[in-house]
Amino acid sequence: MKAMLKPHMQTKSSFRSGSGFFALPIAMLAGLALLLPGHVRAAEDAAGKEQKFLAVLQSSSAPPQEKAMACKQLAIYGSSKSVPALAALLGNPELASWARIALEVIPDPSADKALRDALPGLNGKLLVGAINSIGRRHDAGAVPVLVAHLKHADVEVASAAAAALGQIGGPDAASALKTAMANSKPEVKSAVAEGLVRAAEQFLASGKKSEAMDLYDFVRKSDVPKQRIAEAIRGAILARGEAGVPLLLDQLKSPDKTMVAVGLRVARELEGRGVTATLAAAMKQLEPARQPLLLMAIGDRNDSAVLPAVRDAARAGSKELQLAAIGILENIGDVSCVSDLLLLAAGPDADLAKAAKSTLAKMGSSDVDNEIIARLSKSTGVERRVLIETASQRQLVKALPAITTAISDADPATRTAAVQAVTALGGAAQVPELAGLVAKTADEKELDAFGQALVAVCGRAGSSAVTHVLPLTKNDKAAVRIVALQALAAAGGPEALAAVTAALNDSNETVQDEAVRTLSTWPNNWPEDTAVATPLLQLVNSGKKPSHQILAARGYLECVRGDKKLTDEQKLGKVKDLLPLMKLPEEKRLAVTVLGSLPIAGSLDLLVSLTSDSAVAEEACSAIVSLASKNLPGVAKEQRKKALETAAATSANEATKKKCQEALDKIR
Repeated sequence: MKAMLKPHMQTKSSFRSGSGFFALPIAMLAGLALLLPGHVRAAEDAAGKEQKFLAVLQSSSAPPQEKAMACKQLAIYGSSKSVPALAALLGNPELASWARIALEVIPDPSADKALRDALPGLNGKLLVGAINSIGRRHDAGAVPVLVAHLKHADVEVASAAAAALGQIGGPDAASALKTAMANSKPEVKSAVAEGLVRAAEQFLASGKKSEAMDLYDFVRKSDVPKQRIAEAIRGAILARGEAGVPLLLDQLKSPDKTMVAVGLRVARELEGRGVTATLAAAMKQLEPARQPLLLMAIGDRNDSAVLPAVRDAARAGSKELQLAAIGILENIGDVSCVSDLLLLAAGPDADLAKAAKSTLAKMGSSDVDNEIIARLSKSTGVERRVLIETASQRQLVKALPAITTAISDADPATRTAAVQAVTALGGAAQVPELAGLVAKTADEKELDAFGQALVAVCGRAGSSAVTHVLPLTKNDKAAVRIVALQALAAAGGPEALAAVTAALNDSNETVQDEAVRTLSTWPNNWPEDTAVATPLLQLVNSGKKPSHQILAARGYLECVRGDKKLTDEQKLGKVKDLLPLMKLPEEKRLAVTVLGSLPIAGSLDLLVSLTSDSAVAEEACSAIVSLASKNLPGVAKEQRKKALETAAATSANEATKKKCQEALDKIR
């Protein structure tokens, strides 16, 4: 029993937490009580349940664990009627904490009185627990008795009393705590300081700033642990409002990192537009290493007044300060920041340039978009390249006319940026320009870049791009003709297919190879492009190279397998027609793969026949196992059995044989 109750007893650290172990569960349970249907019925139910659980507490035979659970339920259903029975348990080491759970939330003054009256008869952890409960109930009537306990010989009791007085708050509690600061044992002073800070917080929340400042100042000037001083300094600054900025700056200049952290926290919290301006102006008073920290703090204030200071910091100062400022502009910057960021992005420092480019790409506002587009047509040099990159990252399709013009820029880096941007953003309108560049360039690297851009743009433009690409198939350069084939495949459509098919007879062998590869992977998302099956089938039969035949077979079979208009029977028929044309093992293996995906009787029969072909026997056996192991609609068990027996007898693979036997055992 003690093991079960032990976790709920008060500990040394719990009196300062301000919330009991069961605070959240009790709040949830109390909330559930409000969900019962009908106020009258709910009241009747609550009264009945209260009586039921009270009976458990008053029973001499109920075990402690039942009484503990009854206390928990009385936190929901208890009223003043439950207070005497609960109060009787406050001296019980096993049940006191459970009783306090209920007493803390019963909304009746009798619970306050019961806790106060119990104090003289308690000691040790039981006394600490009762004092904690008084603090949580904010019982102002308990202030005198708590003040008396500030002088208790037990440090934990005295500390609990100090914390409880802080929770209760008010002039009397505050006065007693101030007096106790001078008279308390050193071990208790931290709790007294905490109580004073809590009391000050209550004054501040109720608008009594003067009283709050008095307590905060008292604590921060007292001989108490640093953490308490830090809490008091924070409160003192917040209570003063804008007048607290000098004290805030003192913390930022402090050699103590804890106080610096307090200053940075309050710099984010302290309200007032004037605060932002004052902090920004005072930034240069700090040592260089702390300036970026303050800048980031005031940047988090979500105050437009900080923008001028951030812009100034981005222009000049230490590199760390500039980087911090550039990062802040990503969230608060506007069109007025574009010029500064462009200078940094085009500048010699790689780190600053990278940060500025990132901010330009992410900084919000449509005004920024318009500014970038307007500057593009007038810019030159590195700035032009930065603007192109920014437009691409911001997905500014409206900038494409100016970007396309930059493809002919004298600077190679700018040309590259423009091509990459067109690749990312371009559409049908850019196809003629790109096709012309592909045809004219004599540089291999540029041809590769222009070609990639053309393929990407044709993919977005579709068949409307074909007219502009077709002339490239007649270009004198084989490399250009290859780019044309790739672009036509991306565009798709019957005209594109016809042009790629014609390239099978190109005078250049490399172009022929590309035509075969292009046909074998022809996109099948255009219904009219199913016509690719015809040239592929011809290639399987009469390809100029074995590699052409294999690629064609793969492409044809993929076309058949992916054609949603064909039934499984029709797909089987096309594979049957293809098999006599297949001479290479690689081709036949592709056919086996397709057959293995067709769950019909004819596919199983054809696979059985292929087990006699040594080139693909193992693959056929494996496909048979995959198909015949399942119940196939329209396929008799006997047919499945015979197919598996054939595979078991043919395969030289022990794993395949084992799978065949397992499948046969299931069929039998």
